[in-house]
Amino acid sequence: MNLSIFFEPLRDFADTYIADPKSVGNAVSLFSHKFPDWRTADIALIGVNEYRGSAQETSAEHPANEVRRKLYNLKKGTGAYKIADLGNLLPGITLEDTYLRLKEILENLIAHQTLPIVIGGSHDLDFGQFLAYENLERAVNLVTVDSCIDMQESAAEPHQNKRHLHRILMHEPNYLFSLSQVAYQSYLIEPEVIATLEKLHFETVRIGEIHHNLQLAEPVIRQADLISFDISAINAQAAPNNTGGNPFGLTGEEACQLCWYAGLNDSLSSFGLYEYHPENDSHGLTAMTIAVMIWYFVEGYYHRKNETDFTSKKFVRYAIAFHDNPNKMIFYKSKVSDKWWMEVEGLSGEKNIKIVPCSYDDYLSASKGEVPNRWILTQGRMA
Repeated sequence: MNLSIFFEPLRDFADTYIADPKSVGNAVSLFSHKFPDWRTADIALIGVNEYRGSAQETSAEHPANEVRRKLYNLKKGTGAYKIADLGNLLPGITLEDTYLRLKEILENLIAHQTLPIVIGGSHDLDFGQFLAYENLERAVNLVTVDSCIDMQESAAEPHQNKRHLHRILMHEPNYLFSLSQVAYQSYLIEPEVIATLEKLHFETVRIGEIHHNLQLAEPVIRQADLISFDISAINAQAAPNNTGGNPFGLTGEEACQLCWYAGLNDSLSSFGLYEYHPENDSHGLTAMTIAVMIWYFVEGYYHRKNETDFTSKKFVRYAIAFHDNPNKMIFYKSKVSDKWWMEVEGLSGEKNIKIVPCSYDDYLSASKGEVPNRWILTQGRMA
């Protein structure tokens, strides 16, 4: 498929940001005149200037370019970079056309094992990101990082970036196995929304829990097939991006750590960064924060351990028996990364087992005779 017809080239970047041989920009194959070979790339960058799903339009011509200016001046990391920058996506005639255009492009990239990083654009663009998985013929895991939970279903809310999660949940055919929400702020969320997620056995991690122990988010991030990151989840000190200004939220360091976890995830096949508004970006600070987040994501990607074969010698298998149950709970620990996984068996009569990421605390809970909450949530979704 000729993807170049969907993109606008980055001619302003051709010489300015690649002069330093040790810079990120010098290591990226850029669409300035010739479209890069995305089929052989590990990672593909895509800018999307689409804000019709938001109440806040942008006056900037290409917001992703502000991020590129910061990113390409950073020093290249340790990975053997095979990164293509495809340029800026040409929006569709309608917002729905943009969703479908994004779906088609990401679907092709994912099919060739090229991981797209989308630099948006309003947060509802993750609906197009989600649609790219429709033909995989398997259920997928979505993780969103956001201060809010965008599940408005009222007709009084006309903006898609406040309703996109509801649309994903209601999409047919239904191929969503789990939706996990990270870094939400309770005072911005209606209690009924949290109750809905609990009924669906979805996992949530509050911002306060992350501040207390960032490691709580690691197993959640590690189970994702796709991640959707709203920049408004970051506090105004690190990302003065929105007109409202939120003094609370993730620190810049926490946001980068979450991106490191995401890059390390062997299962992750697409990553979206949304709701960047350059006109509100004081001194380019938000663009710099996003650039460093992408840098850490790329570093994580090139430190992947390929920990997907649980029968290999990379893993130690632990079986924990419960006194009142003849069945055993099975855990796996990686000898390489020290990370943990556990087997969860479905409630149906069929032999249906999933191996899902967990924490060492989950293993300790099981060893004390307590069923980990993550095990219960996963089994609930398998029912």
